Amino acid sequence: MYTQTQTATYTVVDIQKTFGNFEADLRMIARRTGKLTQEKVEQFCHDVLVMAEGRYLSRVDIILTNALEQVLQAASYAVNEEGSAMSGDRAGSNDWPDIAGSQLTVVVHHNSNWSSLDQTKKQAIHAKQKLSWGSTSLDTTYSHLQRAAAQGYASKGYELNKVNFK
Repeated sequence: MYTQTQTATYTVVDIQKTFGNFEADLRMIARRTGKLTQEKVEQFCHDVLVMAEGRYLSRVDIILTNALEQVLQAASYAVNEEGSAMSGDRAGSNDWPDIAGSQLTVVVHHNSNWSSLDQTKKQAIHAKQKLSWGSTSLDTTYSHLQRAAAQGYASKGYELNKVNFK
């Protein structure tokens, strides 16, 4: 009998590579919907990457809502810090509509690492970010939408597993 220990072999560079695909998706979705400027996309991506590099994310979602803040479509990216994929798929498959009166937003879901930080450390991380983040009342279970597995983005065991909701 023997035991096997698996250690994380990824680095911050691998996190950056993996989230490069998230950034490509967000840029493509923003262009298709016309709902975000490229400057706003850069701000969202910068802030999400700050959270990812600190290992504070469990999931990040891109969400299209109507004027009543009802979710019309979403893409959810689950973080797997203990993955086995050495590389992943290419960004793409982002068929999003430009619906009048709709808006596009990004929602981050923190993990237990974030929850265990004291307020001073959280404030220091927020100081590195370009946007002011707050809580949301959006239903991010997407139970009224159809779920479809999509790309898996990865670099040396750090994974983002994408699911589309329409």
